[in-house]
Amino acid sequence: MNALLTHNISPDVFIMVIFCFGLVLGSFLNVVILRLPQQLKAQWKNESEVFLGIAQEDKNEVQPINTLLWPPSHCTNCGQRIKPWQNIPVISYLLLKGRCNTCSHPISFQYPFVELFTGFVLAVTAAYSGDAINAIYAILFTLCLITLAGIDVNEKLLPDQITLPLLWIGLFANINGTFAPLPDAVTGAIAGYLSLWILYWVFKLVTGKEGMGYGDFKLLAALGAWLGWQMLPLIILISSTVGAVIGISAILLGGQDRDLQIPFGPFLAGAGWIALLWGDNIINWYFSGFNAV
Repeated sequence: MNALLTHNISPDVFIMVIFCFGLVLGSFLNVVILRLPQQLKAQWKNESEVFLGIAQEDKNEVQPINTLLWPPSHCTNCGQRIKPWQNIPVISYLLLKGRCNTCSHPISFQYPFVELFTGFVLAVTAAYSGDAINAIYAILFTLCLITLAGIDVNEKLLPDQITLPLLWIGLFANINGTFAPLPDAVTGAIAGYLSLWILYWVFKLVTGKEGMGYGDFKLLAALGAWLGWQMLPLIILISSTVGAVIGISAILLGGQDRDLQIPFGPFLAGAGWIALLWGDNIINWYFSGFNAV
């Protein structure tokens, strides 16, 4: 982080600026998390109807597909367009007391949560990222992971439109070894995908059920491309442990069915972020314990 600071900006001020910047970006991530799946579903529906030769509706009656930029932000209940002062991250939610100013319909808590979470996580990322190039890549990496985790929680979907660019950007970032030597990054991408792909088929052959989706394979491949194959065991260990604890807790304490599907993407994303910032320290600490024995 020090390389990002000038003599006129203190670390505390810099972190606060990044936090506020993260609040604004978090507001945009909410749009992506909510609209991208809708856009993809509408696109898949249209493509399926064309492929199957199903009669299309009258083109004059077809509603245009929502995009990330259209229509402008509006209340999902009454359709009232949100005014600029009602769209200030976190603050507007508090001023409106969590309800639409027009129809008093409750506003999802997801909006302020994602905004605050993004601000906090970006501030931590910037503080631990080192020089400017690392910080820029790390912030981009973090934004993609937050978006993927949010979509997976809502839709149990990890869109290729995010996971695949994330993979290629990771390889590009490591051309000069930003986070890992390029050979380790390429091996990490291959090993990340194949490890979960093999686990998927073993589980399916034994149980007849699908334990995870192909999006999880691609996300772990992207994490391997960013961090190298050496970080994959740590990522799998953290994500599997946390996922198992939450899954068992949901069954025992929440009364959930044993067949409840829990998205694995958020656990992979969280483990990948931890590995980015503290992976080397965790691994060194782990092996130092063996040396001390």
